[in-house]
Amino acid sequence: MVNRIVSFIQREISGLHEAAYLLGLAAIASQILALVRDRLLAHGFGAGTELDLYYAAFRIPDFLFVTIASLVSASVLIPFLSQKFAMGEAVVAGGGESGGARATNSHSEGKKFFDVIFTVFFVAIIFVAAIVFIFAPAIVPLVLPGFRDPETLQTLVALTRILLLSPIFLGFSNLFASITQLRSRFFIYALSPLVYNLGIIFGALFLVPRFGLHGLVAGVVLGAFAHMAVQVPFIASEGMFPVFARVREWPVAFAAMALSVPRTLAISATEISKFFLISTASLMAAGSISVFNFAWNLQSVPLSIIGVSYSMAAFPTLTKYISSGEHHKYVEHVITATRHIIFLCLPVAAIFIVLRAQIVRVILGSGEFSWSDTRLTAAMLAIFMLSLVSQSLVLLFTRARYSSSNTKTPVFINIFTAVLTIVLALVLLHIYKVVPAFHDFLAQLLRVGDVADTSVLVLPLAFSIGVTIAAIIHIFSFHREFKTYSAPLEKSNLHQVGQTFFESLMASLVMAVSAYVTLNILDDVFSIDTFVGIFFQGFFAGLVGLVLSIILLVLIKNREAAEIWQTLHRKFWRAPVVGPDVESVI
Repeated sequence: MVNRIVSFIQREISGLHEAAYLLGLAAIASQILALVRDRLLAHGFGAGTELDLYYAAFRIPDFLFVTIASLVSASVLIPFLSQKFAMGEAVVAGGGESGGARATNSHSEGKKFFDVIFTVFFVAIIFVAAIVFIFAPAIVPLVLPGFRDPETLQTLVALTRILLLSPIFLGFSNLFASITQLRSRFFIYALSPLVYNLGIIFGALFLVPRFGLHGLVAGVVLGAFAHMAVQVPFIASEGMFPVFARVREWPVAFAAMALSVPRTLAISATEISKFFLISTASLMAAGSISVFNFAWNLQSVPLSIIGVSYSMAAFPTLTKYISSGEHHKYVEHVITATRHIIFLCLPVAAIFIVLRAQIVRVILGSGEFSWSDTRLTAAMLAIFMLSLVSQSLVLLFTRARYSSSNTKTPVFINIFTAVLTIVLALVLLHIYKVVPAFHDFLAQLLRVGDVADTSVLVLPLAFSIGVTIAAIIHIFSFHREFKTYSAPLEKSNLHQVGQTFFESLMASLVMAVSAYVTLNILDDVFSIDTFVGIFFQGFFAGLVGLVLSIILLVLIKNREAAEIWQTLHRKFWRAPVVGPDVESVI
């Protein structure tokens, strides 16, 4: 029984849709746990100073993660590792070794490189984390200027120091994930975020009552450790568990990391803009950081299920197509992923906007989380959802460029977007304060006109505008770069994407209007003052919208709906386990 479970977890998944749907299902499970986590936090703390401290304590550790740990992320290392394994195969093929020697030697090329990367990263992250730990009392007030009270600042410094363990464990997990993804072991990769959220939930349930906020961040560290540990058995079974490399071998890692710096900058751009937005929120009313993070986490649910899953699933295949010179298949693969992202994201964004109040009230609306907190979080969620398609496409096109070894373009676009987002936030905040008409329009549109301080709304607005501009630039830039390879199918590709957008938009409008009408009808059926009433009101409104949109898609014979049904009908989770390649076994 145990062997069957291990074989199931370690099975290889091939194919864009199969891998994307698997990651999507895992993302759903992970996000459900994340929502449970957020409900526990909202219920126990509410949107106030304590929870602001918790979220603020992540800023510096997260910055270390996106600037240092992302140097060894899977999206960065997979092309390098793929090349090293291929080099080893070429060497033994030319030398005429036996099959066993070929497996060992071709494997060792990748293993040596993996060991060097592990060693250099270990030294770098420990050194930087130690420096930050020592100078945290001086760094934290500069990064989060809104926390000036000495006692509050002391707590924030202590929480930050504990969380410095998180980027260390998550960095090692990223390193291991490069192997699990390269071998298409998506089940293992998908388990990591599940155990991460379980660690935080454990902290919220069992450590907070005794240790308060310190127990909560200890749960985060526990989750980060589990995120790494779940991948260790497969890494060990592949003979890839890292050991420390000699100092004289380090230049290999420096060369690889130097090439990966642009990729790291591109990946980090969103987090850097988020870093600034939360720093700005620290200067606003108490609870602003909390509602921003709650809204961000809620919008991350569909983003993880759709955008992240498709971009991650497409990456290994795109890398293979580029490596083998199959540029036409590369372009077609990107177009296919683009169509499905648009098809899925538009209706989801529409239903989230219509049902935003019900979603927030059901998930977060209990305990210390007030009605004002609920309304403000719902308003911010609606603004974030305006950019769901754009965020997903940016993830896809960024990773598509990585797979083609084009690092300059995503760096330029994503860094430009981060700067633009920061500038927009400052400009919109100024306008919001000095132009009453803009303030009143935004507050009334989102139905938060009587909430005391709504200036935090400009932060998701700036982010959504910035990422939408980034998506447009990515699309035009990609089309220009690969126009030669897509020329024979150029009109067909543009027509496919355009048709998908139009049909998905129609389905989204049908879903949104029918859900909105159903909500108003159900106001007199269910009590909107109870959890059960709110849940069923939103559930049936969403169900009516979903059914009508599906009927429309069937009637117009939508291509993406048919492709999704065909993929699910294959029952890919019952496919036989694919054994590891000979070259990867010692």
